[in-house]
Amino acid sequence: MRTLYSFLILIAVTIGTNAQSGVPFNGMVFDAAGAPLKNVRIYVHDSHKYSRSDKMGRFGLTDVKPSDTLKVIVKKRTYNIPVANKKSIKIYLADERQLRTEEDQNLVDFGYGFVKRRENTGVSNGISGEELRRSGYTDILSALQGRIPGLNVGGNGSGGVEPSVSMRGTNSFMLSQTPLFVVDGVIVDTLMGVSLIDVDYVEVLKDASIYGSRGANGAILVRTKHGLSNDNISK
Repeated sequence: MRTLYSFLILIAVTIGTNAQSGVPFNGMVFDAAGAPLKNVRIYVHDSHKYSRSDKMGRFGLTDVKPSDTLKVIVKKRTYNIPVANKKSIKIYLADERQLRTEEDQNLVDFGYGFVKRRENTGVSNGISGEELRRSGYTDILSALQGRIPGLNVGGNGSGGVEPSVSMRGTNSFMLSQTPLFVVDGVIVDTLMGVSLIDVDYVEVLKDASIYGSRGANGAILVRTKHGLSNDNISK
């Protein structure tokens, strides 16, 4: 009986360990004066791992490699920040040309704290253009099908007709189920004119209240390679 009890405990510990597979990587983002920056988008370069800083500037990711590069997007500016073997990171953005990073052992010791805070919000999902292109589809919405929880896509984009898409049911004043489309920060009526080849990443917001009533059904944010190039030129 005691042997059986010990065996069951071992199984429970194993399941719990597997459920938290992935090494936590905690970070914080500040301005030059040390004030936290919220709603900063952070994702791992050439990956589908995304996060967004909270009001304290905190964000969390998992399985960040020592050689990875973080793309930090503040408004229309993009910063490429090498992880450089850090196990956590504090980012200080002085201006578009100057930034400072450091590792903080307290963030390392905090484990899954920031990761859980990010994942529990459940309002944002992101996926890289590279992964979408591997789907074999030629349009963005069809490529997203099955990759974003809660996103329903009908049709396959054939014949130049955009697939139907919904996330949150009928929530808007106009009884439409279609989410808002935003390409490089500009609201558009359709994504059919955006080539999947040009997509850097796509972020899906189930809660797009930042766009007011227009975001009642969520939003699909597309970032193109051209958009990133324009950001670099503006620097």
